[in-house]
Amino acid sequence: MDIIDVSIIAVYILLTLFVGIWVSKKASKGLESYFLGGNNIKWYYLGLSNGSGMFDVSGTAWMVGILFLYGVKSFMFMWMWPIFNQIFIMMFLAIWIRRSNIMTGSEWILTRFGDKKAGRASHIVVAIFAIVATIGFIAYFFEGVGKFMTIILPWDLTLMFNGSELLSSDQSYALSIILLTTLYTIKGGMFSVVATEVLQYAIMVVAGILVAFYAFIAVTNADINSVLSTEWNNLLFGWKIEGSWNGKYQAFNKLIDTQGYKMFGAFIGMSLFKGFFASIAGPTPSYDMQRILSTKSVKEAAYMSGFTNLVLFIPRYLLIGGIVVLGLVFLGPEMASSSTLSLGDLEVILPKVINNHVPVGIKGLLLAGLLAAFMSTFSAFVNSGPAYIVNDIYKKYFKPNQSNEHYIKASHIASFAVVIFGVVMGVFADSINSITLWITSALYGGYVAANFLKWIWWRFNGWGYFWGMTSGLIIATLQFLIDQNKTNFEAGTLLYDLAQIPAIYLFPIIFSFSLLGSFLGTFFTAPTSMDTLKSFYKNVHPWGVWGTVCKELQKEDPSFKKNNEFWKDMGNSLIGIVWQSSMIVLPIYFIIRDYPKAIISLIVFLITSIILKYTWLDRVRKIPN
Repeated sequence: MDIIDVSIIAVYILLTLFVGIWVSKKASKGLESYFLGGNNIKWYYLGLSNGSGMFDVSGTAWMVGILFLYGVKSFMFMWMWPIFNQIFIMMFLAIWIRRSNIMTGSEWILTRFGDKKAGRASHIVVAIFAIVATIGFIAYFFEGVGKFMTIILPWDLTLMFNGSELLSSDQSYALSIILLTTLYTIKGGMFSVVATEVLQYAIMVVAGILVAFYAFIAVTNADINSVLSTEWNNLLFGWKIEGSWNGKYQAFNKLIDTQGYKMFGAFIGMSLFKGFFASIAGPTPSYDMQRILSTKSVKEAAYMSGFTNLVLFIPRYLLIGGIVVLGLVFLGPEMASSSTLSLGDLEVILPKVINNHVPVGIKGLLLAGLLAAFMSTFSAFVNSGPAYIVNDIYKKYFKPNQSNEHYIKASHIASFAVVIFGVVMGVFADSINSITLWITSALYGGYVAANFLKWIWWRFNGWGYFWGMTSGLIIATLQFLIDQNKTNFEAGTLLYDLAQIPAIYLFPIIFSFSLLGSFLGTFFTAPTSMDTLKSFYKNVHPWGVWGTVCKELQKEDPSFKKNNEFWKDMGNSLIGIVWQSSMIVLPIYFIIRDYPKAIISLIVFLITSIILKYTWLDRVRKIPN
C-alpha cells in the first residue's frame, strides 16, 4: 500500500475515535440516554445512522460475489433477509413500535402479553434471541472483515504460541478492528454510535461515487460487452436459471449449478414466502428497532424509516456495481480458467479488486469507506445487544434498584461479553456465506411465526409466544450444527442429506415447528388478560383479528374504531418494494452502461416516489406530534 492510502486510513480511524469519545459524555445520564440517546436525536441523523449500519463489509463482499455470478437479478437474493422488511417498517411497523414508548424489543413484549408468568417467559425468550442474534452477527462481521483486511494489508499478523498457530492473520486483523470499534461504542453508547455512523456514511458515499467514476474511466464499453451476455443484464427469469455465461466463462455456470439455486423460480418464491411473514413479524430486536425507539415521536419514527431506504441503496450499489465491473474485466478471465473455482473465490473479489485495480488515493478512501461500513454496523449491534442483557434481564430480575452508574458499568461488561462470544463463534465458522444463510434462513425462521402472530391475533398469548420462539430457536440451532459438521456425515444418511439442502429451503420446516409451538402453547393456556389486551390495542392499534378486544373498547368509548387499513398498507408496501428495487438496479445499469434500462429504472423510481408521496408521506404528516 502507498503511504497516501495508509495515511487516509489512519486519519479516518483517529477521527472516528475522536468523534466517538468526544460525544460520550452525553451517554452517562442513564440507560435511556446510553441505549436510546435520550430520545433526543433528530430523525434524519438516525436515518443516516440506520442506513450506515446496514452498509457492512461482509454483506458488501457477499453482494459483490452474487452480482458478479448471477447478474442484475441477483438483487433478489437480498429478499432472503428480507431487505424489503424495511418497506414494511416504513409503511406501518415503525408507527406501531414507537407508540410503545419503551427501550428494547423484549420490553415491548411485556406491553403485549403483560408482566405475569406468561409475559415474562416471552420477555426472556425474545431477550435471549436478541443476544444470540447479536453474537451471530458479530461472528459474521468477524469472518468478513478479517478475510477482507488480510488481502488488502501487507503485514502478516499470524499469532503463534508454542510453535502452534493461535490466531491466523485474518483473525488477528479482525480482532484489532473489533477492539477499536468496541472501545468507542462502549464509551459513548447511542450518541457515539450515531455520531460516528453519520461520519462513516459520508465517507462511504464518497467512496462509492469515486469507485463508480473510476470504473467509467478504467473500463470501456467494449471491455464490458466482451464479458457480459444479454442474460446477465436481464431482470426476468424462468423456473430454472441456466446461467448467463458462455465461451471461456462456462466455469461460472458450473459454479451456479453447485450453489443450490438453479431452481431460481422456487428460490425466489421461497424468499417471497418467507419475506412476507418475516416483514410483518417486524424488525428483530436489534439496532434497527433501537433506532425506531430512539426517535422523538411516532411521526419521526416513520420519517426515519423512510429516509433509511432513500439513503442506503443508490450509494451502496454504486460501490458494488463499480467493484463488480472492475472484477468482471480484470479478474473474470483468470477466475474462469481456474480448476478450483469455488464460492470462496467470489467472497474475495472485493478485496482483490481494491488491492490490484484501484489507484492510489481512491484506494485509501475506499478502504476507509469499507472500514467505516464495518465499524458502523458492528457498533450498532454492540450497542443494541447488551441493552437486552442489562435492561431486560439483569435490571428486571436481579438488580432492579441500582444507580445509573451501576447499570452503565454493567452495560460495558455485557458489551465485552457479547463481543467475545461473537469472536469465538467467528473463529469456528466456515465462511461468510454459511453464517449469512444461518442468520437469514434458520435463526430468523425461528423468529417469524411467533412475531407474526403477536400483531394479528388477539388470542395469541405469552406462552404461545414462548413455545413458538423456543421451538424455532431449537430447530435453527440444530440446523446450524448440522451445517457446520456436514463434512463428518456419511453419504446416504439422513444428516448428510439434510446438510446438502440450502438453508432457505429449510425455512418452511423451521416455520412449521415454530407455528406448531405457538398454537399449542396458546390453546393449552389461558388468554392474556383483557386489560392488557385493551391497553395494547388502544395504544398500538394494529390491524388483524382483534374484533373481540375492539368490542370491549367500544363499550367504554363508542367512537373507537378498528384498524381496517390492511389492504392500504399492503398496497403501499408493494409499491414500496418496486421503489426500493428501482434504487438497487438503477446504479447497476448505470455502471454497466445499459442506459435504456437505467432510464426505465429512473422512471420507475420517480413514478413510485410520486405515488408514495400521496399514499404514504401525506398520511404520515397527519399524525399528531
